[in-house]
Amino acid sequence: MARNTAFKLVGVALSAIVVALVVFNVFNLNEAYGNGPPYYSRTTNMDKWSNPIPVLGVLDVLVVLAIAGYVRWWRRLR
Repeated sequence: MARNTAFKLVGVALSAIVVALVVFNVFNLNEAYGNGPPYYSRTTNMDKWSNPIPVLGVLDVLVVLAIAGYVRWWRRLR
């Protein structure tokens, strides 16, 4: 009984973390690349721009590892 409750709690927490990181990635990619042509306000500080893909890629890898660990834990309980 306790394992089932822990399994559900970890599943809900992992789902919330995955959704939060997906939203974080979407907002950062939209801010970095925008959703239109580069207007004057977007090109004035291009010397300070940095590519967000490496940091977001690391976050995505961590999410994939967390999901893989959860799936492995779920298979061990079955």
